[in-house]
Amino acid sequence: MKNLPHPIQYQGSKRNLAPLILPYLPKKVKRLVEPFAGTAAISIAAAARNISQVFWINDLNKPLIELLQLIVEYPEDIADTYTKIWYEQHHDSIEHYYQIREQFNRTHDPKYFLYLLARCVKGSVRYNADGLFNQSPDKRRKGTCPETMRKNIIGMSRLLKGKCSFSSLDYQQLFHQIDHDDVVYMDPPYQGVCGDRDSRYYAGIVFPEFVNALAELNAKDIAFLISYDGRKGEKTYGETLPQSLQLKKIELEAGRSTQATLLGRDEITIESLYLSPALLRQDIHPPTAYVKPRGEQFILLETYEHYPEIT
Repeated sequence: MKNLPHPIQYQGSKRNLAPLILPYLPKKVKRLVEPFAGTAAISIAAAARNISQVFWINDLNKPLIELLQLIVEYPEDIADTYTKIWYEQHHDSIEHYYQIREQFNRTHDPKYFLYLLARCVKGSVRYNADGLFNQSPDKRRKGTCPETMRKNIIGMSRLLKGKCSFSSLDYQQLFHQIDHDDVVYMDPPYQGVCGDRDSRYYAGIVFPEFVNALAELNAKDIAFLISYDGRKGEKTYGETLPQSLQLKKIELEAGRSTQATLLGRDEITIESLYLSPALLRQDIHPPTAYVKPRGEQFILLETYEHYPEIT
């Protein structure tokens, strides 16, 4: 049993929920499209399961997309650069982080971004009103060690190299280019969390516009699924997508958050997954109303080294 390679830490990544999401994809997908790709966790998992061999990875955060493209297409180069930056931090690691952050904000070079993502607090991206990365360093750790990072980078490249197209389009532009045979997985920022703009996201989305865009996908009979709203204890996140879209809502149990565990709270996080009418007509597992995690692991399709979890 092997752990999937994930070079990038990213708060909100769906890598832990991927085993629960994949059963709602068709057994074979001609092309899997991620308009809000983030770390492309679902594409990585779908490639490992051989669900699809063609992927369109998109995110409005251009340096993030450029970083993913470097990881997939030039793994040794980005691993070497990360190693060099990581080993330069030991004299004064906090000041070194701020220097790299300043260089990234000045140049937008994705090679700097990988180190920042590995070192920043909780893997949580933050931007100021000018769109500059402003998250602080985690003072308790120095980021993923280079050996682990290299294994994850090479592992991700082996799964996706030669299979991906990359773009940094607004989701509405991307929707106009989707083919009828595509399956679209979306993990947009919650409207109820970020509104039109929030420091936690490079850009937000406007809820009515998003709903209208989904209605257009329905009209074109496009198969899609969306991770959108959720709840933890009695608190809800995000606005429920309207019934007019005729989506099937599935609730996935994501378990207890690290914060809830530290505080001794018995709060289980529930995330919603919405399935489009076109997707429901395809060869997917029958949807259920409530799903608990199975602790499932993946077996990669080739014999790779063990990929340790990012620490």
